[in-house]
This record gives sequence, C-alpha cells and structure tokens, in this order.
Amino acid sequence: MRLVPFFLPGMGCPGKCVFCDQRAQTGVTYGGLERALISLTELLTTMDGSFALGFFGGTFTGLPPEWQKRFLEQAAQFRKNGALTHLRVSTRPDRIDRAALSLLQTGGVDMVELGVQSFSTPVLTASGRGYDGARAIRACEDVRDGGFELGIQLLPGLPGHDAGLWRKDAARVVALRPEVVRVYPCVVIGGTPLADMHARGEYTPWSLPLAVEETARAVLGFWRAGIRIIRLGLAAQPDMLARLKAGPWHPAFGNMVRSAALRLFLEERLAGLTGRIRAVWMPCALSGDLWGHGRANVPALARIGVTRERVKFWSETDIGVELSGPDPVPGEEQA
Repeated sequence: MRLVPFFLPGMGCPGKCVFCDQRAQTGVTYGGLERALISLTELLTTMDGSFALGFFGGTFTGLPPEWQKRFLEQAAQFRKNGALTHLRVSTRPDRIDRAALSLLQTGGVDMVELGVQSFSTPVLTASGRGYDGARAIRACEDVRDGGFELGIQLLPGLPGHDAGLWRKDAARVVALRPEVVRVYPCVVIGGTPLADMHARGEYTPWSLPLAVEETARAVLGFWRAGIRIIRLGLAAQPDMLARLKAGPWHPAFGNMVRSAALRLFLEERLAGLTGRIRAVWMPCALSGDLWGHGRANVPALARIGVTRERVKFWSETDIGVELSGPDPVPGEEQA
C-alpha cells in the first residue's frame, strides 16, 4: 500500500534520548499541536486515490488523549469515503497500556509501531530510554493482545550494544513475529548527548561494514520468518546530513544490506550442493541486489560458483539451480 507519513517530531515524548533529534531526522518543524493538526488536514485534502497514513516522529500515545482523538478523528474523515485504507501510529513501549490501546482501537488504528530500539536493559539504560527489556517485550505482547498489527523499530549500535546483543535482539523480534520491522543503525547527530559522548571518547559507533553485515544477518532471519522489512537506515534528510558527525550512514545502506543478506543465503544454500553449478535462476526482483553495491558480492559469489555467465533471471519467485548431470531442468533443485 502507499504509506503517507505524517511526522510529529518529538511531540508526546517524555524526554530526549541520547541519540535523538527528530527535527533533524524528519526535516519537519511545527509551532505546536494546533499547527500540526492544520498541516495534517492540508496534507489529507491533497491525497488522490487510496492510501495508508502513519503518525511518526514522536510518541503518539504520549500526547494528551484529547489531541490523540483530534488527530484520529481527522484521519477518520478520509476513512469514511474509502480513501484511507490503513492507519498506524508510532509510540514507545512505556506509553502503552490498556487505556492507550482502547483509545487507538476506538480511533480506527490498525497497526502500532513500537520504537523498541533494543531489548537489552543495559543498552536501554545507557541510551536514556527509561524502560527495560521486559517492558519492551510486554508492550509488544500488549499490542498483539489488543488486536493490532505490530511493528518494531530497532537501533543497532546504541551505547553498549555489541554484535552479540544485537543478534539476541533480532532473535527476539523473530519470536515476537511482528508484521513489519524497521532498522535504523545508530548514528551520531550533532547537538545530541550522544555527540557529546562521542566527542569525549565515551561512545564509538559501529563501522559501516559491521552495521551492514550484522543488519544483513538479522534481515535474513526476518525474511525466513516472513517479517516484512519496511526501512533500512535513516532517510537522507538535509538537516540530518548537515549535522551527521559519525556512524554507519550510507545512501545505499538498504541495498548494501539486502545484497549482503542474499549473499549469506546463497552461501548457506549452495555451498553444500554436490555437482558443478551450470546455472542459477534468480527472480528478476533480485537483479538489483545480487552483485552488491559496487559489485561487493562478486568475489564471494564466485567462490560458490555463482558467476555472471551462470546467472539467469526469470519471472518465478523461487531461486533455481541447474547442476551438472544428465538432462538438467532449470529450477529442478531449489536453493
């Protein structure tokens, strides 16, 4: 579906986390909730055709209940005529309770995306999140029990967050089975407490290669679990880029991660096959990810017999392998 984001930068948040500057990350500034509501109305009246709407950038359930109702009621006007087909809000695990979920249900919300960031209590504490891992898990379960679709947002590379803890976070997401997940590797934005920590040598962000490889491992697990990944990396907002001090940001981060995940999958599934690979049949949808950004996958794929002359693209969604032997049939053995 076509998802239209509406940002409420920092609105409803109980405080400021060490890494966060929503105004820089979204490029949006309002003079207050009244102005934001007017902007929402202006946005919705310009929409053509059907669309989904998401409230992002702040803590929606942290807003005063009357303001939550006003935003949801405005959106509901467009649901009546069939234009709005799906409604979601983004919030924090510690701003989810029975009353909050009841209000969202009454307001027609379909999905709740939780800015979990990590399930590790020490990482959450070091990042100033104000809740622990158990609360994050419980919030996910409460959203599910409330009858909503669940989205989970993660920030690998937070203070104290190593690859081992990140892999545990990814495994927890698979166990919770959300409908969607977003992954935003932590970067250092000037003017945030994290930037001060970085300047004092108290925080070192993940390198780009580490962020790509570890995110790719998580993505492969999400793919296997049927969890849809709807964002990899922060969007290229000019204000954010102007203040970016350090960290694994790259304009092609999503492509790099998908390519690395595809490489890991092929290494795992093809390396153990007996016989020489004569052809690999790949879905056309993967043509932009197979070889990797800057052809980074080429050496590793060549080691398992996947070379340009052996790859063929087809309209099927499976990956097929043609091995040496009598009368091979493309796609007979599935990778």
